[in-house]
Amino acid sequence: MLLHVDCFSGAAGDMIVGALLDAGCDFDALRSDLAKLPLTDYALRAEKVTRQGLAGTKFHVDLAESPTTASGAPQRHLTDILAMIASAGLAPRAADRAKRIFTRLADAEARAHDIARDEVHFHEIGAADSILDIVGACVALELLEVDRLVCGPIPIGHGTIHCAHGTMPAPAPATALLLSGARTVSADVPREVTTPTAAAVLTTLAETFGPLCELDVRAVGYGAGSRDDGPMPNLLRVYLGEPGDAGTADTVVELTANLDDCTGEWIGATIDALLSVGCLDAWVLPITMKRSRPGWMLCALAAPSDVTRAEQIIFRQTTTFGIRRRAASRTKLARSFQTVETRYGPVRVKLGRLGNEVVTVAPEFADCLAAAETHHVAPREVLAAAQAALREGAR
Repeated sequence: MLLHVDCFSGAAGDMIVGALLDAGCDFDALRSDLAKLPLTDYALRAEKVTRQGLAGTKFHVDLAESPTTASGAPQRHLTDILAMIASAGLAPRAADRAKRIFTRLADAEARAHDIARDEVHFHEIGAADSILDIVGACVALELLEVDRLVCGPIPIGHGTIHCAHGTMPAPAPATALLLSGARTVSADVPREVTTPTAAAVLTTLAETFGPLCELDVRAVGYGAGSRDDGPMPNLLRVYLGEPGDAGTADTVVELTANLDDCTGEWIGATIDALLSVGCLDAWVLPITMKRSRPGWMLCALAAPSDVTRAEQIIFRQTTTFGIRRRAASRTKLARSFQTVETRYGPVRVKLGRLGNEVVTVAPEFADCLAAAETHHVAPREVLAAAQAALREGAR
């Protein structure tokens, strides 16, 4: 399933969860999974409300004591929250998404305050309600079987906001950093319209930002915020469905840097680091630079939300003084995985579909290599067995 998030009136963590509930996520299943987190003294509610006459679902986390007024409210570190998520036994993809969101949020806070990631104290976002909003969004996505998330432009307001660090400009400094690489739009509203929680969720999970793509819509949901004073209904809209039959399309960013004084070891380590932070691909090309110097062009393909991290790696691990960015639209086959049984054991196979037709089949090389080493055969024999098993299954 693909989820398109339409932030026509801003976004907040509870609005994201509310929209997913409104689109069909089972509330009891969501509450059951969130109960696995080591948090107490709260209750969850979902209710139908209207905002300027338009109906939506409001997701509530009722705390025994408000984290914004309680002097003893916990101020958790990233390691504390990651440990909570790891101990909960959530679905692996939901847990991974939640961990990535909090890690990205910690990196933004660290940059905003010029401290190390491990020194970041989560204040409002370390409170139980924000943790439940973020983890709840990830669990709801899993319950709805959402494989991909895309997002429309994210609106930002102006003016000032009040937080644990005092009075800050809107958007908050961490929110502004989180929005790097995303597509934003100005909202002529003198307040915060996109919260740090929502910015972290959307910029971590969205693979692209733009208008609604070709989609066979299965459900539409509206998540309500707390305000009801305009100028737009305080709602977040989501579309849930399957990508159009012609495949899928998105926008990625190609980063390039020319290098004439880097060793092969540095470049190889940089490619590994780029792939480890989520770059879709990374490669080098031999080039001839000024003064006829032989050099390398280092290239990386990244989702808009990963551009900042990728650029930091290139600047830190190579000698370049500049990186070029180029937005590229691409069309992709719709992809899925299937596991086939062979005489060498199970092997995952990636299927590429154009509409309802499978046009590309690719056994996962890592599975083939592991099975080949176990059974002392050539990897190509395992690959051939996987392809034969797939053909047999099709018949």
